[in-house]
Amino acid sequence: MADYHYADQFVLPTKADATGTPEEWAHVALGEVAGRGGQLIWRGLLGLRLARRSAPEQVAGWPIVERGDTWITLAAPSWMLTGNLVFEVGAESVSLVTFIRYERPIGKWIWTRAARAHRRLAPGLLADAQRVLRTRL
Repeated sequence: MADYHYADQFVLPTKADATGTPEEWAHVALGEVAGRGGQLIWRGLLGLRLARRSAPEQVAGWPIVERGDTWITLAAPSWMLTGNLVFEVGAESVSLVTFIRYERPIGKWIWTRAARAHRRLAPGLLADAQRVLRTRL
């Protein structure tokens, strides 16, 4: 992910009893909280090539490209940009990092506008995922 054009990070403080694995956070945040609205944005607006159904190596259609004990990286390309999402779970926080690489000038134009909504929605995505995970643990 060394050659990206955009990056941001959102950090949510958590309590030790509210943490799940990075993959659990990703599944809840992207698959349940973002749900169909997220799919519409990722597939429709951004043109990301996501799998139709989730499988063991995917989260909400996003391929898992790397994972560690405390983090998971998802990546999806489109004809105009490539997106990478990293969920990292720490002892007292969870973070979501977004990396975007523009493949075409239109990708920059679209992401510059979409990023405004992304920055507004991402903190709530993590907070809502935390609420869901708390009910399961």
